[in-house]
Amino acid sequence: MVNEARPRLVYFHSSRSGHCRRVEGYIAQVLQRRRNHDTFAYYSVAREERPDLLDKFDITLMPTLVVVEGRSVAARLEEPRGAKHIETFLAPWLR
Repeated sequence: MVNEARPRLVYFHSSRSGHCRRVEGYIAQVLQRRRNHDTFAYYSVAREERPDLLDKFDITLMPTLVVVEGRSVAARLEEPRGAKHIETFLAPWLR
């Protein structure tokens, strides 16, 4: 059962894309900061493994970050450009 108290950060990506691998590193930089490592339940979804979830969340661009609170999508960021861009996007949830 998913802990609904913590928002979920879902990272949709392609495992074959160099840009997606770089963005994964940027996400790690943001979330590994001391006070933010447990802010989200983090899920990484590869396009090749779960095309059904891409359809469910209407994902058309890679990479895309989605914040889910409860049963709703609270925010979406398509094609993040760097750690600062991701940090700004996630600012409402970060401590």
